[in-house]
Amino acid sequence: MAIRHRHISVNGLCFHVAEIGQGAPLILLHGWPEFWATWEPLMLRLSDRFHLMAPDFRGFGDSAKPDREPTDQAGANVHANDILAIMDALSLDDAGFVGHDIGAYVMQELARAHPERCTKLLFFNCPTHGVGVRWRDPDHINQIWYQTFHQMPYAAQIVGATRDSCRAHIGHFLKHWSYKENAFDDALERWIDNFMLPGNLQGGFNFYLSQNAKRLAVMTGTAPKPEKIKVPTRVVWGRHDPVLRVEWADALPDAFENVSIDVAEDCGHFVHYENPDRAADEIAAFFT
Repeated sequence: MAIRHRHISVNGLCFHVAEIGQGAPLILLHGWPEFWATWEPLMLRLSDRFHLMAPDFRGFGDSAKPDREPTDQAGANVHANDILAIMDALSLDDAGFVGHDIGAYVMQELARAHPERCTKLLFFNCPTHGVGVRWRDPDHINQIWYQTFHQMPYAAQIVGATRDSCRAHIGHFLKHWSYKENAFDDALERWIDNFMLPGNLQGGFNFYLSQNAKRLAVMTGTAPKPEKIKVPTRVVWGRHDPVLRVEWADALPDAFENVSIDVAEDCGHFVHYENPDRAADEIAAFFT
């Protein structure tokens, strides 16, 4: 069974969605530096059990790039509204959601604003409000430098100046955030092809511009505590993630009313890509 590709026009934009399989619908939400293809190994493993859909967020992959310049109008709430519109276009009343990184923020927005559209949530690593001031701990602050750099108006120009500069930046995160440092080696040129497409670097960087006010409020301890999410939730956290630390899983019960938690001992940030067999087993067990 082959992955299919379609384009769906909603919210005045054209969104790319990769899909495969049939059965209960699962929507897979990527992070940064990623696009739909980060889910390909999982999609091929689960196509006999689920109807899997992996959209590219606006500004990513083969979806529309409405903002080629820096903007603060591409946060998790905007992406969540896009996903709801895609679901409506596909006549999906509800679906299960799998995601991480940016996708984790979008899933939390969806589950709080529209819990009736979410059957279950499965996160691979999951930052929450409860991380709080630990984002800026002295032994962690150097891990999040990129969140500030990506807000600079010249960031995309510098990173995208040449294919080599793009490879140096994107490749750093794919390697540094993975416990298995060679996890993306075979896919690296495909990733660079993607991020060298016009608008794709700025499209990703715009998320950090858009989330900055919330990010700073969480880091200073002034952000209001959100309501608990009631949708049944599973979190599988990579033990060796250097940017989303497994210790932060202690905050999950404050964010989710019904959550089960496990640790992937042989993974870092990209559990779904570093160990797709484990990830597929987790998805199959939770959503079946």
